[in-house]
Amino acid sequence: MYAQNGSAFMADEDLLTMILDDLKRTVREYTTAATESNCQTVRRVFNDLTMDTLRIQGDLFNQMSQMGFYQTPDKALRQAVDKQIQSAQQTQAKCQQFVQQKTGGAGNYTQAANVPLHQANVHSQNSYYM
Repeated sequence: MYAQNGSAFMADEDLLTMILDDLKRTVREYTTAATESNCQTVRRVFNDLTMDTLRIQGDLFNQMSQMGFYQTPDKALRQAVDKQIQSAQQTQAKCQQFVQQKTGGAGNYTQAANVPLHQANVHSQNSYYM
């Protein structure tokens, strides 16, 4: 990006990092709004906004990664990632069971049909690493 005098206003890497950070903050804010909403319609709107913003953030992250602007951590072992996923799934199951016990199954929330699943930011060719 260039200022009116033709000089660089800000390095592309710095500008894109700032935008990426703003997208992350926006996702947090939309998530908070969805969880605080008392209206299913408003909640659905914030869920949709969250998913759209996550998609944009993921696209920008991938572009920045391809340009060498974003340093990713070392690859994780598949076994370690699988263990974390299993732990998260167990926690989710316990939470769902707790909520069902407390609500008698009423008020279950389901993901809107038109909201695409979140895609991972990092894709690996090697199944041993994530």
